[in-house]
Amino acid sequence: MKIQLRHNYEDIISLENLCLAWQEFIVGKKQRKDVQFFSRNLMDNILSLHEDLVNMSYRHGGYESFFVNDPKRRHIHKAGVCDRLLHHAIYRILYPFFDKIFINDSFSCRLGKGTHRAVNRLQALFYHVSKNNTRTCWVLKCDIRKFFDSIDHGALLSILKGYIPDKDIILLLENIVESYRTVKHPLLPPPQNAGDHERAGLPLGNLTSQLFANVYMNAFDQWVKHKLKASHYVRYADDFVFLSPDEQYLKEVLLKVKTFLTEKLKLDLHPDKIFLKSFSSGIDFLGWVNFPTHRVLRKNTERRMFLRTGEDLKPEALQSYFGLFKHGNTYKIKEKLLMEYWVVG
Repeated sequence: MKIQLRHNYEDIISLENLCLAWQEFIVGKKQRKDVQFFSRNLMDNILSLHEDLVNMSYRHGGYESFFVNDPKRRHIHKAGVCDRLLHHAIYRILYPFFDKIFINDSFSCRLGKGTHRAVNRLQALFYHVSKNNTRTCWVLKCDIRKFFDSIDHGALLSILKGYIPDKDIILLLENIVESYRTVKHPLLPPPQNAGDHERAGLPLGNLTSQLFANVYMNAFDQWVKHKLKASHYVRYADDFVFLSPDEQYLKEVLLKVKTFLTEKLKLDLHPDKIFLKSFSSGIDFLGWVNFPTHRVLRKNTERRMFLRTGEDLKPEALQSYFGLFKHGNTYKIKEKLLMEYWVVG
């Protein structure tokens, strides 16, 4: 039997939890106009939200839509301040519970994890599989096509119900999940399957979306560990890798992974982002190209850095790059970037 959440609906909607959520929400946002407007009548607004939640009359509002480049173009949907405050209140209660059931090799949007730890874990698994680089290690790397836009609402809510017995919490989560549907945008490619825009999707701008995405993919992680019994596996969001000394085994894994994702989670692998190659040939994972003895920055990342030096690279941006450099073999890039920075400056 699955471990289940012990908190109830009242724990989420309590004034104490909403006020604590506000303190976390406003960090770094105090100068934003919508936050300042909400703050003018802060307690009245929080009390109004609390009353709507108590009366079960709360309905999630709409979204502001815009694009960001980080570096690839992403379509962001931002909810109103009141809704985002509720997202934080929900996250405060649900994240500690779900984080305990996630596998250790899931690294996205989790405290104490992150990209650098994921890359280090990949390197450690390589040394284990290759017996300290004395035999060939093969790597299967996959990426899910349009991950957030493809998360099926029904499948997600079914997974959540398996862990959350409180029906009022489920109704609240359903309210949030169903507040957004993937829609066809004139600047984006059309959905892969007819009707996709009618049944699926989570907005990139919601804090709850990060948690829901991890809960959704945890079903895959658990299958990988307990059914597929693959111990050499790392996942960050929708990017994941398997390592093995047997190339044929990974070919078989790929077929099983495709079947599980399609049938259980209604997800498709991106056909252009499936790679099966030896670790020694260089594995591109989370911005780094990893080799047995070292790692180097991805060429696209390096190219963007030098493009920015020709624009308006601020000192704090330069320092952030130097922080990134510490995680790989980047001495020559660091010297070149520093030289161009001073020349352009």
